[in-house]
Amino acid sequence: MATLELTVLFPVLLLLIFGVIQGALFFHGRNVALAAAEQGVRAARLDGQPNPAGTAQQQARQFLTDTGELDNLSELSIVPTVTDAQVRVTVSARTVSLLPGLPGPRVSQTAAGPLERFTSRSSP
Repeated sequence: MATLELTVLFPVLLLLIFGVIQGALFFHGRNVALAAAEQGVRAARLDGQPNPAGTAQQQARQFLTDTGELDNLSELSIVPTVTDAQVRVTVSARTVSLLPGLPGPRVSQTAAGPLERFTSRSSP
């Protein structure tokens, strides 16, 4: 009877363990994507940037390269959006999958912040 119980419970336990690990990889991917987006916004916000969108995209990708997380994300997309007053960076990617042949879950994180600029009393 114990062998039968073990035969039934072992796959369930294994599935539960892999589910927890896959969930941890998903949340780690979300945190990395958010950190990259924040790094891009931080760099693009500085006053006097000639190309804030290009700076944001380059800094977000550089952050992923420097931290070694570029290898853990596939189908990476870094989309900066710059208006007169704000910069927004969206980082989307697929995280690592534990099951070979199946794509990992997609994560997408956005960070935004106001552009820094100097104004005079006459121009707000």
